[in-house]
Amino acid sequence: MSTQGEERAALEAILDRWFAALVAGSAEGLPVASDIRFTEQTARIPLGEGLFVSATAMPEDFRILVTDEVSGNVAAIAMLGMWGKPTLVTVRLRVRGGLITEAEHLIVPALLPHGEANLQTPRPQLLEDCPDDERTPREEMLRIADSYFDAVEQDDGSLCPFTDDCARRENGMQTTMNPNGPAFPIREDASPERTAAMRVFAGMTCHDQLNTGLMGYINAIRPRRLQVIDEVRGMVLGFPCFNHRGQPRRYPVSGVPRYEMHDMAIGPNTLQASELFQIRKGRVVAIEATGTMKAYLQPTGWDDLYPETYDYAVTHPRTHPFHAGTGSLIPS
Repeated sequence: MSTQGEERAALEAILDRWFAALVAGSAEGLPVASDIRFTEQTARIPLGEGLFVSATAMPEDFRILVTDEVSGNVAAIAMLGMWGKPTLVTVRLRVRGGLITEAEHLIVPALLPHGEANLQTPRPQLLEDCPDDERTPREEMLRIADSYFDAVEQDDGSLCPFTDDCARRENGMQTTMNPNGPAFPIREDASPERTAAMRVFAGMTCHDQLNTGLMGYINAIRPRRLQVIDEVRGMVLGFPCFNHRGQPRRYPVSGVPRYEMHDMAIGPNTLQASELFQIRKGRVVAIEATGTMKAYLQPTGWDDLYPETYDYAVTHPRTHPFHAGTGSLIPS
């Protein structure tokens, strides 16, 4: 009988083989199931296409591993070479009976300079195992990670148990605990008032920033698909969709003096993200996220396998136009 450590090592070895196959340009020789499901940017494509064509260099200095021997999932957020250019990707594999049954790639096609600067090496804390006395039970880890999405949808930072120093990074950009910025993409037509306000928002804690209503352009986060729970490292990784219906275009915010209304010039569209939560003693201590835009409500390629990831109660006026528990996200 294999030990937990051996099972984790076996999963991570298969992930290493997958990355090597990407750079070699061929899936031949990989231990894949005959009915493997493979997606890239959430589209189902033939095995051997996508990054198998464009990857040119293995991940080196930036790679964050998340390994779940209970479900057979293993994933990495990493910088690899794509046509010779450093590119941020998230790769997830699911292994059953030694064969890869599920595989997905999420690629961030372009990075801003102040994001790329944070993608040279991971934050050291994200490479550490969780001390035994700081571990959180598996089901509680899942509940805590899921509560983050409730907090975003409901503009209520108290719904997720953050530590005071929890920093969130998105495509490398640190969007909380970063008073010196820049932390968010700055629009070329942004007024000086908006630019100054965004710096204030970026300097806030995760808890306080959510309380401002800044995320008011996000109508619903469905599916959430929290699939990789690494109890050893104290991490949860998922692939949520942040859906932007395109309304409201202007909405009230708080927390910045004389800045009471915010506008968001995006939508309708959906941000397909990968979202990693590091949890210690029942609290979120770090968030590392990646994401890229796609068509509004575009299916994920996994909806039929994981319909329960849509099944959330409608709890806030922003989410009321959406059906819950249907396996789809269609305005009512």
